[in-house]
Amino acid sequence: MQLIFFGLLVVHGLIHSLGFLKAFNIIQVKELTQEISRSLGALWLLAAIAMILAGVGFLFGIQTWWVNAILAIVLSQALIYRSWQDAKWGTIINIIVFVAAILSWGSWRFEQEFRRDVKTRLASIQDSSQDVITPEDLAALPSPVRRYLELVGVVGRPKVQNYRVTLSGRMRSKAREYFRFRSEQYNFTGTPTRLFFMKGQMFGVTVPGYHRYTEQQAIMDIRLFGLISVIRYDGDLITRSDTVTLLNDMCLMAPATLIDKRIAWQEIDELTAKATFTNENITVSATLHFDEEGKLVDFVSDDRWEMEAMRPYRFSTPIHSYQRLGDYNLPAQGEAIWHYPDGPFSYATIDILEVDYNLKSLAR
Repeated sequence: MQLIFFGLLVVHGLIHSLGFLKAFNIIQVKELTQEISRSLGALWLLAAIAMILAGVGFLFGIQTWWVNAILAIVLSQALIYRSWQDAKWGTIINIIVFVAAILSWGSWRFEQEFRRDVKTRLASIQDSSQDVITPEDLAALPSPVRRYLELVGVVGRPKVQNYRVTLSGRMRSKAREYFRFRSEQYNFTGTPTRLFFMKGQMFGVTVPGYHRYTEQQAIMDIRLFGLISVIRYDGDLITRSDTVTLLNDMCLMAPATLIDKRIAWQEIDELTAKATFTNENITVSATLHFDEEGKLVDFVSDDRWEMEAMRPYRFSTPIHSYQRLGDYNLPAQGEAIWHYPDGPFSYATIDILEVDYNLKSLAR
């Protein structure tokens, strides 16, 4: 479908160039029976260039391709009106392109909400210290957690104020097939904050979703083309669930944050520890399982709610592999599982692509 739409834009643009060619007597265009002045011919060429640039931008995933498309449509339709007898059928193509441009604009505008929130949060960071983590910072942790942080390589590295993560993978609900997604998120440790923006591909259509957790309040908003809200949750249940997700992020994506004083630890045995995380009036817990090497291999919590069913189920995120990301040895692949009464259901497979720490500005 993408290639078809790209071809439509390019062909439509090339057709516009015929007005330029006729106006400057470069070739004879019998289909254009009305006279076209050179000034109007130049405008036909400008419309052609704008339409083709919109097509190239669309093909290469440039989010603001719709800017050139709207410019091209306005100019094109004005020229079609002046040559209505010869060019009226171009109006149909302009309508198609206009609808696609508006839908893309909606998705772009929705994503800008996420980026504005990230910029605001980054601007509020005042502590720019680069204190490093010492062995003494790890001394009070349960032995399996301490071994994990040593294996990851946090000792001697800066304490984490914020981090950015990009993910890709597949998700599904119990009644639906998998859809692919890619996401970008920013987490902040001072006032626990998680800003997560996802783009899912369903039936060939991009469906963006924004999970916003800040000031002990969470909202999940999924919109068709960024315009029509198809799923929206807010309130205490999603906030509690996203607090579990925040703790999960800390364990998998930013293990250096596990020295946070808001986490109360209980060592169960040499390979298991329980973390209880409190953010103001919300307290959640999870059991962390480690292997003999010290790697975290699973995160299990009973405090996360399955929002479609509106009830809590056991939630786990087994980790399948590790990778070197910058200076750290971090989880690379895993999945997310709901443990329903009739058995475990894997609803997401996830690849961690990038993790960056202590950002000062929005990543490009």
